[in-house]
Order: sequence, then structure tokens, then C-alpha cells
Amino acid sequence: MRVAPLPADQWDEAVDKALSGLMPAEMRNPDVAGNLVATLVRHPKLTRSFLRFNFHLLYGSTLPERLRELAVLRIAHVSNCEYEWRHHVGMGREAGLTDEIIDGITRGEAADDLDRAVLTAVDELQKDAVVSDATWTALSAHLDERQLMDLVFTIGCYGALAMAINTFGVQPDANTDAER
Repeated sequence: MRVAPLPADQWDEAVDKALSGLMPAEMRNPDVAGNLVATLVRHPKLTRSFLRFNFHLLYGSTLPERLRELAVLRIAHVSNCEYEWRHHVGMGREAGLTDEIIDGITRGEAADDLDRAVLTAVDELQKDAVVSDATWTALSAHLDERQLMDLVFTIGCYGALAMAINTFGVQPDANTDAER
């Protein structure tokens, strides 16, 4: 672990301010917030800015939850980010992804055109930082302009988050048990 979670006795006013308005008061402590937030709050201003953006993608995006979770799980898989994978398997199931679909994500396989295009978009953005014309056309057959924009930013945000998690050495929380 390169960047350890901030110890509970160091959660000060700056940390509370960084998380206020984003998380309920009862979640603004290291026991409930989890290892990722407890690590990020070592840099309160960055945490606040990042979480605002991330929460838009989670709660304000035009992208359907199911597609968001499909993309996030593919990112977690190709980035080998166990923390992200464990957190989003449950969210994916809640959004309608079956175990069969989740298993297919690990192989880059999907049963329908839109799901295949989302997985391909993740792979292309992770590899080349651009969605190909063919993939864009396939996505455009199902998603409007704002959804396409939200998809690209979701892939970029969760790709960056996976990089940070992997680089900092953030360990999966004890209460997440979704394994690959």
C-alpha cells in the first residue's frame, strides 16, 4: 500500500468539509466511508472535486444504470482493479446485470449489439483514447448525444479511478465479497 487510508483520529474539519453535501454526516467517518474515500481524503480539495464529478456520473448521468455498470465492470476487469470490481458487481446486479452477463464482461463478450458496443468502447478508450467510427455508429443507434458524452466520461472517470486505486494500493473493503 502506497497511500494508506487516513486514520480516524486525523479526520478533521477539512475532511468533513470536503465530504459535506456529498455524503450524509453518518457516512463521513472512516468506518463507514470505506478504504477508497478514507484514502482520497488525504487530499480534501481533490476529493471534493473528484467526488462531485463521480457522483454526477453515478446519480445524475443520462446513461442508464445498467450500461454504466457494464462499462465500469469492464474497466475494472481490464485494469485489474479488484476494489472497483468488488464494489460494482453488486451495483451491476442491482441494475439488472446477471451473473452470466458479468461473466461475459470478463471475456469482452455480450449478447446484444449495444452491450457489445459499450464493451468495445471501453477497450478502445483504454487502449487508444478514442472510440472508433464503427463503435460510435453502433452506440449512436441506441444512445443520444448526451448519453454518448456521459458514456465517454464514465469510462474516463472510472479508468482514472482504477489507475489511482491500483497505484495507491487501496485494499477492498471487508464488506465487499464479490470475487471474479
